[in-house]
Amino acid sequence: MQDIHAKAAQIKLVVFDVDGVLTDGSLFLGDDGQEYKAFYSRDGHGMKLLQASGVEIGIITGRSSNVVKLRMEGLGVRHVYQGRLDKLPAFEHLLAATGYTADAVAYVGDDVMDIPVLRHAGLAVAVQDAHPEVKNHAHWITPSPGGRGAARDVCELLMQAQGTWEAQLGQYL
Repeated sequence: MQDIHAKAAQIKLVVFDVDGVLTDGSLFLGDDGQEYKAFYSRDGHGMKLLQASGVEIGIITGRSSNVVKLRMEGLGVRHVYQGRLDKLPAFEHLLAATGYTADAVAYVGDDVMDIPVLRHAGLAVAVQDAHPEVKNHAHWITPSPGGRGAARDVCELLMQAQGTWEAQLGQYL
């Protein structure tokens, strides 16, 4: 765990997959073809606290949907890459756009298409219910499953490692 905290202390940007990480992976389709997703509110609040502590957030997802665009706008997430089945080029574009090295970036994934990015990120994180092969490529596995607290776990890990958690929590105590 000490190694994880050392890696987490260096992170300036955390990138999340969406389906299976920020959601539980369920896709709801209406008769009109509209796609619906459910996000966990505690994950969203953790993402806001992490951004307030100075860590940027991005997403890279293989699917495209307006609900993701709206959710990320609501959370103040500026780096949004949708429709990227091959996620590594999007990750490399994000590094170039932000000027961060891969060592300063954490990536959180759940399925095998996330492995190429996990292999490049400074801190590779798999959600608790990730595919076993994804877990084999992770530095850390969240205690919570995707869409049910995994993003919050990551946010709190980073804030604790960077010494900003107490200040963020202190606004409520």
